Amino acid sequence: MTQNTSKLIEIENLRKYFAVKGGGLLARRQYVQAVESVSFSIYKGETLGIVGESGCGKSTLGRAIIRLHEPTSGKIVYDGQTIFDSDAKIAVPMLPYRRKMQIIFQDPSASLDPRMTVGEIVGEALDIHKLCPGKAERRERINELLDEVGLNTEHANRFPHEFSGGQQQRVGIARALAVNPEFIVCDEPISALDVSIQSQVVNMLEDLQEQIGLTYLFIAHDISVVRHISNRIGVMYLGNMVELAESYELCNHPIHPYTQTLLSAVPLPDPEKNKTRQRILLEGDIPSPINPPSGCRFHTRCPYATDICKRDMPRLKEYAPGHFAACHKLEGLG
Repeated sequence: MTQNTSKLIEIENLRKYFAVKGGGLLARRQYVQAVESVSFSIYKGETLGIVGESGCGKSTLGRAIIRLHEPTSGKIVYDGQTIFDSDAKIAVPMLPYRRKMQIIFQDPSASLDPRMTVGEIVGEALDIHKLCPGKAERRERINELLDEVGLNTEHANRFPHEFSGGQQQRVGIARALAVNPEFIVCDEPISALDVSIQSQVVNMLEDLQEQIGLTYLFIAHDISVVRHISNRIGVMYLGNMVELAESYELCNHPIHPYTQTLLSAVPLPDPEKNKTRQRILLEGDIPSPINPPSGCRFHTRCPYATDICKRDMPRLKEYAPGHFAACHKLEGLG
């Protein structure tokens, strides 16, 4: 696939901290450092996958990009327009950009209002953005959206609890498509679904991307699913982006120790090869994002860590065309 070189989204040193409540009046205020100094770009028409352990900041990153979570600092540029810049104190109103940037949530049952019918849920965005002035036009548009995601027109009169998990997720996708967006954050859209339904939803997302020209940020735990759908993959660990490369390159030639560990845990389809493969086991638990380790955040679990890893944070550097990683070992310092 030829990579589109036109950037839709540019992220520079994005941070998102959450204040921790409690501790008393005289206690030092603490913060969950969910996303720390993340920088990358997303090209028009591509799918950028994000993988990592639970709590690494994947979902927070996706929500901060579309400003459902207001970033703590950094810069976000959408299609050449700066929509957030902490240094220049720019935070533009997001309503016009909500038509361009949408999200599919992880838990379909929790993201759909149980008191609203499917028609009301999908049509709400049409009303907010005044996209369908007439009732007949609005009804026709809702029926078109339901048809696009494989649902029937009579489903518009039903409530979310009357659907299966896969059907609920299709409703969530129809809601995201209602405003004709350019960019969609897919926040673990298949993790709550059965395996048989997962493939249906993934194939549907790919078909919609081809038909409409959508750009995705696809967040998931399962690197095998991300490998299937993504053009490029970014690997996160404790709020940091530690490796970023084209999907085939990253999965076949990982260079960061953490990425190598993740890939070693992916089952192989051949049982004999799966038995003999060498798995990399990490010792210890992922540190707390409230009090992350100094230097490289992975050094407490990395088998190659040295003094410089404990002292200095490595920067994301390009070690091969389009292949970036943040590791002192790769720089010859570790």
